[in-house]
Amino acid sequence: MLDENIMYLDTEQRNQNTKNIDQLSTLEVLEKINAEDATVPLAIKKVLPTIEKIVNLAYASIKEGGRVIYVGAGTSGRLGILDASECPPTYGVSPEMFQGLIAGGKDAIFKAKEGAEDSLTLAQKDLEEIHLNKNDLVIGIAASGRTPYVIGALQYAKKVGASTASIACSSHARISQYADAPVEVITGAEVICGSTRMKAGTAQKLVLNMISTTTMIKLGKVYQNYMVDVQPTNEKLKSRAIHMIQEITGVSEEKAQALYKESHAHVKVAIVMALCHVNLETANKLLEENEKISDILNK
Repeated sequence: MLDENIMYLDTEQRNQNTKNIDQLSTLEVLEKINAEDATVPLAIKKVLPTIEKIVNLAYASIKEGGRVIYVGAGTSGRLGILDASECPPTYGVSPEMFQGLIAGGKDAIFKAKEGAEDSLTLAQKDLEEIHLNKNDLVIGIAASGRTPYVIGALQYAKKVGASTASIACSSHARISQYADAPVEVITGAEVICGSTRMKAGTAQKLVLNMISTTTMIKLGKVYQNYMVDVQPTNEKLKSRAIHMIQEITGVSEEKAQALYKESHAHVKVAIVMALCHVNLETANKLLEENEKISDILNK
């Protein structure tokens, strides 16, 4: 059991701006929440250089065949799983590349298992099950910055030689001690005292989005600002894919549909075929030799 009094944590302080929130009208409550939420991006802006370090670690791990593993409990764990689960359909990557672990396992995604977060050893077991290795990056997420499950994960990651990072919403966070790149986004007292699913949770989601999105851009999964490796698994995404081909290359809708079909529904390949005036085989070869479409076009 950790020894510090949680009441001293930034996330546990009482918000002086919302002391009378239970006496306000519905609109006034919403205005209070909105005003507090507006402070979150400003808090994140202060730690962008450290977030940059995490992105560089993620990119380096993936280039070495490693993975990015988010680890958290409760809301933090769920946010990690959410971000990881959205990478495959959005960017066409393997579900192995970004993964999320939550204290208490899959059942804890849907039903709180608060006691699971207090184990220093459970995370090691979970990481052993996915065969954590030195090429991986483990990112511990904890609003309080003191969750034993997350600390245990970072300690084990250090033991196997994996890279480590952390995301906390309290200053002088314990998890920062075990991270190569520790981020502390100080979001301050919550609208409702201690309800860290609010500002702290918002901050964590924004930072996780930044990490995964920027990493994908560096990996060539984006051209201009289009997600050109999107998996067209339904009609909406198929229409989006064809529209992307048309917008980027300037061809007609009919030609875009033909390119989509000829490329076997690979938007990136279709774009290279059109912009470089090459066949399917050559387009695939160019993409194997270059990380980004822009690299091909700039040669």
